[in-house]
Amino acid sequence: MTALNDEARVIEAGRPPTRFARGWHCLGLADAFKDGEPHEIEAFGTKLVVFQGQEDGALHVLNAYCPHMGGNLAHGTVKGDAVACPFHDWRWSGDGRCAGIPYARRVPPRARTRSWTTLERNRQLFVWHDPEGNPPPPEVIVPEIAGVHGPEAGQWSDWNWKTLRVEGSHCREIVDNVVDMAHFYYVHYAFPEYFKNVFEGHVATQYMESSPRGDMELGTLSSGMLRSDASYYGPSYMIDHLYSDVGGGLEMEIVLINCHYPIDADSFVLQYGAIVKRLPGMTDEQAAEAAAATAEGATVGFEQDVEIWRNKTRIDNPLLTEEDGPVYQLRRWYEQFYVDVADVKDEMVQRFEFEIDTQRATTAWRAEVDENLARRAAAETETGAP
Repeated sequence: MTALNDEARVIEAGRPPTRFARGWHCLGLADAFKDGEPHEIEAFGTKLVVFQGQEDGALHVLNAYCPHMGGNLAHGTVKGDAVACPFHDWRWSGDGRCAGIPYARRVPPRARTRSWTTLERNRQLFVWHDPEGNPPPPEVIVPEIAGVHGPEAGQWSDWNWKTLRVEGSHCREIVDNVVDMAHFYYVHYAFPEYFKNVFEGHVATQYMESSPRGDMELGTLSSGMLRSDASYYGPSYMIDHLYSDVGGGLEMEIVLINCHYPIDADSFVLQYGAIVKRLPGMTDEQAAEAAAATAEGATVGFEQDVEIWRNKTRIDNPLLTEEDGPVYQLRRWYEQFYVDVADVKDEMVQRFEFEIDTQRATTAWRAEVDENLARRAAAETETGAP
C-alpha cells in the first residue's frame, strides 16, 4: 500500500467559467472602425457589429444579428447614424432602436436590439461587459495614457498594433503571467533581477527589472536593463510602462498595451501595441521604427506564450515553490470579475504585496548561460566556425 506522502499529485483541471468577465474590454484601435463600414467582432459567445455614425461621428456597438430575421448587420451598410441589415434593410441606430424600415408603414414598438456601452480612450475602443447588466462604475474607468492624452503627447509615436487569435485557451492563462517570474527566463530569455506584485481593488500590478540573456537574444525588447511597471486595470487591459537603457546615459520610454477579449470559453483575441517617446534628436520616423521594433519583440514573446498554452493543460491546483509567485492570490483577485458584484469578497480586492527574492534563481540561471556559451564556443572552435 502506498503511503500518503508518496502519492502522486493529481492535476485538477476544472472547467473554464461559464460566464465572461465583468469589465471594460478593448476591441482595438478606434480609427480601425472609422472607415464608413460595419465591422464584425466575435466576442462574448456571440457576434457584434461596430460602426461609426455618418452624422454623429460616434462609434457604436450592437449585437450583430438583426432581431427581424437574423441577418448579420456586420455584412450590411452604414446609412446615416444607423446600420442597415443586408437581408431586408431594417436600420438600427446606435442606441439599439430601429430607425426605420423602408417598406413598412410603421416600426414595431418592440423593435430593439442590444446596444453596448462604449468608451473611446487612448485612441482605442472599449465595450463594457457585465452579466448582471449594470452600468460601469466610475472607479473602474480605463486610465488615460499621458503619451496619448497629455501635454507631451506630440512627443510620442503613433500606435503600432498587433492582433492574435488564440484557440484552445482561456483568458486566465495570459493573466497568470502577472506573477510568473520564472517563465521570463525560460520562455522570454530574460533575467528577472527584481520582481514584485501588488494587487488592490480592480488593479493587479507587476514590477520587474530585467536584463537579456547573453546566449539567446531573440525575443528581448532591450539590449540593456529594462524596467517594467505593468498594471491590469480590470480583467483584460494592461498598461505596461517600459524604461529601456539604450546606452550613453539615455533611457527610452515605451508604453506597451497588452489586452484581450474572450471569443468563447476556450478562445480569445489577444491584442498588443506600443508607442515610444522620442529621444532627443529622434525623428518621427525613428520613433515609429522603435515602436514597431517593440511590437515585433512583443510578438515574439506572445507567440512563445501561445505555443506553451496550446500544449499545456488547464490546472486549478498548481504545485508551487515560493519563487513561483502568488498564483493563488492572483487568481483570487481575478475571480472578482466572474462573480456577481454582491458576491465580491474582501479577500479579492484588499491590498496584497509580494516580492520574490530573485538572487538564487538568477545565480543558477547565469551559471547555466555561462555553460551554454562555453559549449557554443567549444563547438565553434572544433568546427572552425567564425
